Amino acid sequence: MEHEFTAQILDVLRNNFGDRGIPIFEKSHLLQYLNIKTRSAERGSKSRGSFANLYAIYVLIEDYLRNGFDARKGYNKYEGARFTSLLARQRELPFGSKLQNHALNHRLNEEFRKYFPEVEYIPILRDVQENRYWFNENLLKMKDGKKTHNIAHAVIEIIDCYVQAKVTAFQTFIQTCERLKSIPEENDIAVSHFIEGLLASNVDARIFEIASYAILRYYYHDQVVYFGFDLANIKPEDLRLFKTSRTNANDGGIDFVMRPLGRFFSSDRNTGRKKVFSRYRQNRTLSNFVCREINRRCGHNSTKTSRWGAKALLHQRDC
Repeated sequence: MEHEFTAQILDVLRNNFGDRGIPIFEKSHLLQYLNIKTRSAERGSKSRGSFANLYAIYVLIEDYLRNGFDARKGYNKYEGARFTSLLARQRELPFGSKLQNHALNHRLNEEFRKYFPEVEYIPILRDVQENRYWFNENLLKMKDGKKTHNIAHAVIEIIDCYVQAKVTAFQTFIQTCERLKSIPEENDIAVSHFIEGLLASNVDARIFEIASYAILRYYYHDQVVYFGFDLANIKPEDLRLFKTSRTNANDGGIDFVMRPLGRFFSSDRNTGRKKVFSRYRQNRTLSNFVCREINRRCGHNSTKTSRWGAKALLHQRDC
C-alpha cells in the first residue's frame, strides 16, 4: 500500500539508514503496519487517526529506548514497563487524552495478526499477573545481509511526523471555524469563494458537515408544510433543521433531522454506493444523503447543496 504519507516514512528511513531504507521498509512488517495506519495523514482531522494502536507502539518503544536497549543487550531480562505508566504517557500525547487500555491489552496484537497472519511475532508481550509490558524486539531488529539494523528510533520519528500532520490538520480546522465567525462581514464575492472552498474535496470532513448543515438550514428556513386531520383544522408548520450530535460522533450516520417531517440526513464527502448502503444498514430511517459529487473525468468538484446560494452562511450566525 502506498499513499501520500508513505513518502515521509521513506524519507525517515533514508535519513536513518541511507540507501538501505527502502529494503528495510520492504522487509519490516512493523514498518508496513505503520504505513497502513498512517494513511489518513493527509485526509483532514476527522478521518480516523488510529492513535490508540500507534501510541501503544510509541510508548513501549519509548520505554525501550529510555532504558538504552537499542544499544545494549538484556531486554529479555528487563522487568517490563508498568501498565499505569504506559497509559499515563499515552494520555499525555496529542489526541490521546481519552485513550483506554484496549490497544495495549489485545487490540493492537489482533489487528497486526489480521494484516500479517504469516508472521510468528506479535508486537506487544505482557505479563498479565504482574501487569508488565514489553515490545517484541524481533520486530525492531532487521537483518540486512551481515548487518542488523534497529528501527526503534525510526519508528518513533515516523509516528512523530504523523502526529504533527494530524495536529496541523486540526489547527487548520480550528482556523476555518474562526473564519466562519467573521465571514458574514465580508463582501458577497469573498463569501462565495470561501463557501466554495469549504466544499472542496480536500477539506476536512467536519467542515463539509458544518457547511452542509448551514446551507440546508437556510434552504429550508422559509418553507412551510401543512398538517391536519380535516380541511377545517389544517395548521402551517415551518420546516426546521437540527443537528443531531457533534461532528465526528458515533451517531449511526444521522447528522441532521428535520421537523416536523421526521426526515433524516446523512452528510458525507464520499458518494460511492458502498458507503451509502453502509450508512443505510446502520440506520434504516435515513432518507436523504448530502454528498459531494466528484466528476473525475474533468476534475471538477460540485456539491448538490452548492446551488442554494453562497449567502447561506451569512444568515446562519447561530449555527
